[in-house]
Amino acid sequence: MTEVDGRDARRPLFAGGILLGLVAEQIVLFAVPLLIFQHTGQVAMLGLAFALEWIPALVAYPFAGLVADRDGGGRLFRVVNGARGAVLALAVVVCVVQPEWTTGTLITCGALLSFFVAPVKMSIEKMVPLLAKGDRVAPTQALVQNMELLAMAVGPAVAIAAALLLSKVVLLTIAAAAFAAAALCWLGLPRGMRVEGRISGSDVVADLSTGWRLLVANRPVLLLGALNFTINLVVATLMAANVALVTGVFGAPEAAFGLLNVVVGLVGLVNLWASPRLLRRTGVETLGVGGFALLCVALVVAGLAPSYAVYAPAYVLALVGVTLYNIFNRTRRLQVIPEEHLGKVMGPFYLVNLLSFPLAGVLVAGLGDVGGPRRLVLGLTAVLCVVGSLLLVLTMRAFRAALAARADQELVEVVP
Repeated sequence: MTEVDGRDARRPLFAGGILLGLVAEQIVLFAVPLLIFQHTGQVAMLGLAFALEWIPALVAYPFAGLVADRDGGGRLFRVVNGARGAVLALAVVVCVVQPEWTTGTLITCGALLSFFVAPVKMSIEKMVPLLAKGDRVAPTQALVQNMELLAMAVGPAVAIAAALLLSKVVLLTIAAAAFAAAALCWLGLPRGMRVEGRISGSDVVADLSTGWRLLVANRPVLLLGALNFTINLVVATLMAANVALVTGVFGAPEAAFGLLNVVVGLVGLVNLWASPRLLRRTGVETLGVGGFALLCVALVVAGLAPSYAVYAPAYVLALVGVTLYNIFNRTRRLQVIPEEHLGKVMGPFYLVNLLSFPLAGVLVAGLGDVGGPRRLVLGLTAVLCVVGSLLLVLTMRAFRAALAARADQELVEVVP
């Protein structure tokens, strides 16, 4: 078997581990907001929980990048998913033994799971270059993106089916088992280059400094982070208020909330088939522009929607737009970041563009019950259409310049 064949043979394990971990996340995302909203009935509490869930992730990202660079990614993914399963199992015990602690337990559990998101993301970032080189990078990044969408179908579908027969607390047990299965899938994957020896506090500070310095010096990646921040702020606001919009504003049943994500995932299945074919016919930049445009239009429709029947398709199309944009996002950044410093740079990069998630939670908590979540989404969408469009143009120009300069440098190194 050739090296390329070996990499392709391991892609199902790679994708399966990602999928199972994401399915577990989707089950949690289905059960936890519903439980909190049922216990409190407040949109503000949803926003507060959403904000608190993301703060630990932001703190963890730079350090997770350093750990992934030293570990190689594979072992880190397995350890962290095992820990996520343990956290959920403990939360189930507390909710069963002390039902009155449910809201506090779920918010605390969400914060702990958020802390573990960072090392999982960094592990996946480190694994992609080990499994894909050259023109295989974009299809592999598309595979990662489509596993996320597929999980949005499988996770809520499992959650809805189980909720009809079991309690929502039991769903957390199912999610814990899925986390454990995800860890097992990566047992056969390459570990990558692992740095042996102890790491001192000064080493951590030096590596963090290196990551920030490389990020600031890398103009296209820095612009990409700003663009991602702008996009994520609007999408995160919509996601934070989603359960309140579906079950509160539009008066739809709980099953409609889960069905919405199932449809997104089913569209992801179509995208899983279509993405490689689209990449053969067009470039990642075209997909990025198309995805961004689709996102903006869908957000406007979602903000103006008079009913669930209008809101639901707009919500689905908004996330499809994000998916198409992310193929550009994930492919281009790997092409201009040195592989040996990937974790160091991606840690601060995630920190910058994911600051939008707790900010979105704060906005929903502060304004969701005042002006209404739809008005908030519309206002942020207007900012996205103007600022985001400008950033998209500047980002693409910067990447073209960086890739051209890199190609010229490689030519100089080859020509004697």
